[in-house]
Amino acid sequence: MTTRDANSTNLLWHLYMVRTNRGQLYSGITQDVARRFLEHQEGGKKAAKYLRGKGPLKLAFQQEIGSRSSALKAEIALKKLPKWQKESLTENSGRLNLDDLKFVQKK
Repeated sequence: MTTRDANSTNLLWHLYMVRTNRGQLYSGITQDVARRFLEHQEGGKKAAKYLRGKGPLKLAFQQEIGSRSSALKAEIALKKLPKWQKESLTENSGRLNLDDLKFVQKK
């Protein structure tokens, strides 16, 4: 295991949403929100294809989740929420209640 691998396993995972120039929301997970958002803004090979050409982008929401597994589950649940609920998270610096998201997943 390299030093980089050892360090990356200790970092916490975050859930984030990016707003496009047309108001659309894109969600993702990462261990470094600032780095990932910069990649999206630059529009290079590491940027999400969905976001290319849709700038300027704005980081609309971020929340520390913990493990990668929990972050993936939270992202899936977030994507199932209606847009008005996602918007309420972005408007008031809201926080996702992970227990409520588990309920949404059991649909």
